[in-house]
Amino acid sequence: MARFKHILTESGSGVMTITLNRPEKRNALNPLLIEELTEALREAETCDCGIVILTGAGSAFCAGLDMEYLETMSASNAQEHRRDSENMALVLRTLYDFPKPIISAVNGPAIAGGMALATIPDFTLASPEAKFGYTEVRVGFIPAIVASFLIRQVGELRTRELLLSGRILKAQEAQQLGLVTQIVEHDDLMPSARALAQTLLQNSPQAMQAVKRLLAKHSRRRLDEEIEDAIEANSQQRSTEDFKEGVKAFFEHRRAEWPSMKAKV
Repeated sequence: MARFKHILTESGSGVMTITLNRPEKRNALNPLLIEELTEALREAETCDCGIVILTGAGSAFCAGLDMEYLETMSASNAQEHRRDSENMALVLRTLYDFPKPIISAVNGPAIAGGMALATIPDFTLASPEAKFGYTEVRVGFIPAIVASFLIRQVGELRTRELLLSGRILKAQEAQQLGLVTQIVEHDDLMPSARALAQTLLQNSPQAMQAVKRLLAKHSRRRLDEEIEDAIEANSQQRSTEDFKEGVKAFFEHRRAEWPSMKAKV
């Protein structure tokens, strides 16, 4: 019997492969998947593997937070909103601080929180079909937690442009921005990820872990503060009328009529 409902793990040749496994939902993130991914990463920290590969089942890498779950959050209280935000922050921080090299093999769209999962790892291999985008503002949400990581990757000006526009990037543009390490044909994606893993396994495990600890230490104190601010902003946004309208409009397949745009009487 499988230990996880929404995660597949496979180990061999010094590599653990973690697969997001909700293909019918384009691997959209719900609380259980986030919890299971965090647990799988924690296990990988202490297992005898030297490298982790993260990928998605089916045609998508990860579609971001499950919109059906977000719809149910409209009835949640402030404490539940905060706990949900903390869990998302935890899995992203676990990826960022992970002591061993991580390779993401992006087999399809990686949107919103899915883009963070795809680009926070040390190496991001993407198929030509992969697409990326922080689209939260389109549904009245905010990409608060991912902002702290993105600004370190592409700088503040480009972070503002990507987060405020909510636009979709093709794999080639993501590579030009430094968010994708290499574009690989779809059929060669996992073989290329495994080949890279085997190359990395030739390096000193202790030295690679020392490099990762050093890089994480450089930004730890400031990142702690930023993530706390982001959790608060994220949880507060879930109670706004714009967020409720954005999610409702998404399911009704219509343009949102933002309450914040309406003239005050």
